[in-house]
Amino acid sequence: MFRAMPAICLLFSLLFALSCKEKSSSPGFSFKMPEQGQAFGLGEDVKVALDVPEGTNITSATYLVDGKEVGKKNNAEGISVNTTGLSLGYKLITAVIDNGTSKDTLTINIELKSSLKPELYGYQVINTFPHDTSAYTQGLEFHNGRFLESTGQEQHSTLRWVDVKTGKALQQIKLDDKYFGEGSSLVGDKVIMLTWRDRLGLVFDAKSFKQLSTFPYQASMEGWGLCFDGNQLIKSDGTNKIWFLNKDTYKEEGSIVVYDNNGPVDALNELEYIDGKIYANVYTKNIIVVIDPKSGVIEKQIDCSGLLPADYFKDEDAKANNVLNGIAWDKDGKRLFVTGKKWPHMFELKLQPKK
Repeated sequence: MFRAMPAICLLFSLLFALSCKEKSSSPGFSFKMPEQGQAFGLGEDVKVALDVPEGTNITSATYLVDGKEVGKKNNAEGISVNTTGLSLGYKLITAVIDNGTSKDTLTINIELKSSLKPELYGYQVINTFPHDTSAYTQGLEFHNGRFLESTGQEQHSTLRWVDVKTGKALQQIKLDDKYFGEGSSLVGDKVIMLTWRDRLGLVFDAKSFKQLSTFPYQASMEGWGLCFDGNQLIKSDGTNKIWFLNKDTYKEEGSIVVYDNNGPVDALNELEYIDGKIYANVYTKNIIVVIDPKSGVIEKQIDCSGLLPADYFKDEDAKANNVLNGIAWDKDGKRLFVTGKKWPHMFELKLQPKK
């Protein structure tokens, strides 16, 4: 007790000194608008104004959104920020205020949401092909007349080239039993494959399937879906966030968050890049969403209900887990393929707008 007293006194002295220092260095600026956490539709103008104490002089005020300058004034006048071209989610608004003798920095967050109602699509089945019912499909792509498929579950995860007509594996490698395999994508002469919760990506030679290297995830916590847009790898992690990875170093270089007109859309899973858009399965739902990779806005929603009979999976666990997952695009033939985890069929679909 006696020995603790000096430490307590010192702590209070430090806190008092810091509070006095903060009070004396701050002229009392704050944001008049917007409000903390206020929501706006993408494309809306956001009015930004300062609450300035009476008699306080401002020589300049610089405004930034996520660190990028969007306006500057040589007085206390506010600005209007046009949100067109920004991505969705929380944005940090910063005001750097100079009163001639000192600078003060204020920050506040707003949320940008999508105001676009997605176009609704159904489908027409063009062709039906066999699919291996032992394949817990996690990744799917079409290359040179074959499917590249990765499958999951501990002790059963594989990477394989698959014959389209028969659904049989032409070449296959089994992952180490400890890995739960996830999405995969072909980049040049390599196949990049994710694991679920090991926070580790695997790199294989595309011809031999020899494992060449591994790489760690950075900010993303899990691996779900993966595709390639020709410049960057695009990765999902089970949330409403999409990550963009360097195709050579596999470092995360950016991200977007995904919304429809009702709010964030979570559980984004298997991915495919088609004609400049990201197609994503929504885990446990018979839905594929089409995402603008620049903004995160869901532009279309594809209802894939009815591809399998409702009673195909009898076991309740199977019904819950063996869901729609797997999107592949034949770029040259303009063919769209979908399947599901342990589904008996691969379907070639033609999308049709719903009336």
